[in-house]
Order: sequence, then structure tokens, then C-alpha cells
Amino acid sequence: MKLQRLLGMTRRAIDDYQMINEGDKIAVGISGGKDSLTLLYALSGLRRFYPKKFSIEAITVDLGYKESDYSAIARLCQELDVHYTVVETDIAQILFEERKEKNPCSLCAKLRKGAFNNKAKELACNKKAYAHHFDDVIETMLMSLFYEGRFHCFSPVTYLDRSDITLIRPLIYVEEEDVIDFKNSHNLPVVKNPCPVDGYTKREDTKQLISKLQAENKGLRERLFNAIKEGNIPGW
Repeated sequence: MKLQRLLGMTRRAIDDYQMINEGDKIAVGISGGKDSLTLLYALSGLRRFYPKKFSIEAITVDLGYKESDYSAIARLCQELDVHYTVVETDIAQILFEERKEKNPCSLCAKLRKGAFNNKAKELACNKKAYAHHFDDVIETMLMSLFYEGRFHCFSPVTYLDRSDITLIRPLIYVEEEDVIDFKNSHNLPVVKNPCPVDGYTKREDTKQLISKLQAENKGLRERLFNAIKEGNIPGW
């Protein structure tokens, strides 16, 4: 995937849902995975010519795994002229040593979001950007349908009143296969997720189900996405 195409798809989502306003300072969540690094590239490129001027801060919440090394990401941020902050935490110790959580994902997400939001506010950011892409959208909708019994999905733009910050998702039109292609063509410095439960989740099960159904029904993924856009889900 060429950078120009990535920028075009990202800008279309931003324009469609009015994600960015003049003077915004956006905290970009950098997990170290392919999605967040692609988002970093996209917003870094867009700020150079987007008509509404904005700035970005890259933030990584370090969960406390000893094997995590973010030095390559720090170098990339320097190349892109983006200020980079790593927030040190003991989340891994809390989850697996102190609480011994068997299903740690929910608590982990809550702790990570709290640490991220605190740093974003400290850096005077009024918005934060997550790297949820096209595939994340349809997977989330199906998970809500299967496990909660409701037709729902996260919104492209969400105001979080507790933290007084607006969450945006600029990659919602970018498919995962395009993210993978961009990662490979630009040699993104991906940091492997050291979490012991990575890949063993309901989301992974849903991803595999969609892949199987897509192979049997061409265009299924696009129809699912369109159902979300046209289904009167708040924010869409």
C-alpha cells in the first residue's frame, strides 16, 4: 500500500466524520503493532497539508514486560518529527502476579486507557487517536451481536466526558490487508506483543469466522461494514 493511498483513505474518514478541527493536539496511541505505527505515519503525513492545522503526540503505555524495547519506534518518531513518550507502568505485574487474572483483557484495557488518558491530558492534548481499522469495525459489530445481543459498534468519534477528551479513529476505511502491506513496504519497526494471552481471544475467533464466511460469500465484509454505516448506530 502506497503512502499516498493511506493518506487519502485516512483523510476521507476524517472529513466524513469531522474528526479534526483547527488547533487540535492529538495523542496517538502507539502499542508497537502494525496498526498504530501505520496510524502514526498517516497523521504525521496529513498534518503537513491538511487544511485544518493540528499537532500530534505519540504515546506508548509500557505494560512492564522486560522484553519490550521501543527504541526503534523512538527513532521512527524522530524521523517523522513527532514527540514520543513512553509511560512506564506495572500493569503486567498487577494482572499476572498480583491478581493472577485468567481473563485479563478487560482490566488491562481499563488500566492502559487510564494511563494513556492521564499522559495525554498532561501533554495538553484535547483528542486521542486509536488505530482501529476496517476489520476491527466489523469484528466489533459481530462480537456485540454474538455476545451482547445487540447491533452495535464503537463510533468513529466519541467524546469521553470523564476524561474530557475526544477519541477519533482515522483508519476505519483502511483494511487490515492494506495495513500489513504498508508495514512490509515501509519496514515498520513492529514490537512483538509479549502478552501471554495475545491471539487467544474472542476477537481472534471472530476474525477467523469472518475469513471463512468471506471465502464462501464474496463481498461479505463490505456488506457488513455498510450495514454498520446504514444501521442507525449512534455516531455513524
